[in-house]
Amino acid sequence: MKEEEEEEEEEAEDEGVRRWWGGEEEEVEEEGVRRRWGWEKEEEVMVGRGGGGGGGMRRSVGDVVTVFAMVADCQPYPTQKNNEGNDARPQRLRAPASPQRLDEVRIASIGTAAVASARTYADFTPQASFEIKKCDTHKLDEAPATEVVMTREEGLQYYRTMQTIRRMELKADQLYKQKIIRGFCHLYDGQEACAVGIEASINLTDHLITAYRAHGYTLTRGGTVREIMAELTGRRGGIAKGKGGSMHMYGKNFYGGNGIVGAQVPLGAGVALACKYQGKNELSVSLYGDGAANQLPAIFICENNKYGMGTSVDGMDVLCVREATRFAADHCRSGKGPILMELQTYRYHGHSMSDPGVSYRTRDEIQEVRSKSDPISMLKDRMLSNNMASVEELKEIDVSVRKEIEDAAQYATTDPEPPLDDLCNHIFYNEGPLEVRGTNPWSKL
Repeated sequence: MKEEEEEEEEEAEDEGVRRWWGGEEEEVEEEGVRRRWGWEKEEEVMVGRGGGGGGGMRRSVGDVVTVFAMVADCQPYPTQKNNEGNDARPQRLRAPASPQRLDEVRIASIGTAAVASARTYADFTPQASFEIKKCDTHKLDEAPATEVVMTREEGLQYYRTMQTIRRMELKADQLYKQKIIRGFCHLYDGQEACAVGIEASINLTDHLITAYRAHGYTLTRGGTVREIMAELTGRRGGIAKGKGGSMHMYGKNFYGGNGIVGAQVPLGAGVALACKYQGKNELSVSLYGDGAANQLPAIFICENNKYGMGTSVDGMDVLCVREATRFAADHCRSGKGPILMELQTYRYHGHSMSDPGVSYRTRDEIQEVRSKSDPISMLKDRMLSNNMASVEELKEIDVSVRKEIEDAAQYATTDPEPPLDDLCNHIFYNEGPLEVRGTNPWSKL
């Protein structure tokens, strides 16, 4: 319990920098300087030299440091004076009037002075090539690429989506333990690279169906965090009107969310059959634990999270999943029939919220996977090491995602529950052509 709470509160702290953007306060910690300010708060700086048990002296900012605005078109907010007449707040930058934006301000301590340096989008690498693991193939003449290209825009999009799924699932864990979410709840954290990598190589006009661990795919298929969270809490604004819950979420060209193990496989095959008959060059992606089919334009994907109740691509690497899915999609669209993919991934939570997930594996094993193979950390490291983003820019995304999740959780706990009259609605796609006994709660049986 304590570990999971720490997980929920965990903050990324890379290279000694911790920064909050867009909120009421900002905090920076780098090279012995700690700075904290808010719109109405007096700032203080702790200057220490390490090795002395955290020793140092606390002074007002005006006594210690001045931060200069060095970005064109950025205007500093006026400083305020403390009781001694010194500046009480370092100058903060307004958003620039031109398209140029402040992407990174690093505060570097030199004794008791600090200077700010600025970087713009033009400073970042627009795209980079990466070596990825070779996929094992069976009875295929070709294989997915092992050297791939990712643009900066793609990387930022993948990062935001994976972080959104991760924080959404951690919030769902919290709400479940508070008994706000009830019933079955299967979380997807740890497997984010699978959903994001797959969606990066198919079209929204293609079709996807999965099992009961469906929250991530509901988001990537076009659902919103609000709709997902409201569905988890059984509210009217949920993506299935509050009547589906964790396992039964749907959207355009997304067929769930299926609670019966393996039930989605023949449904996915049926969708693939429709794709073939309609001739729209669309395909069907079916995700499952185990299964097979033949002679249909279908991608069957087994998400092997190692502890499935029943039963290769590196499913922890979003680029590996993307390239393998791209290869599979080309295979299907060229008329070569179905193809099977196995994604080697890992879930951090138990099978469901009723499963603590530590009776058949150790906490050390989970922590080892998190430290060595976490899909979000892997993407983040690639982007930073190739100068495709800054630490601050990614932290800005983190804060934005957290705010979106908190807003959605607030909505999901205050939105009204569906009224009783809706209980038997939405049974048919349109109004049923015949009176069917038992489908209207107010009719006589």
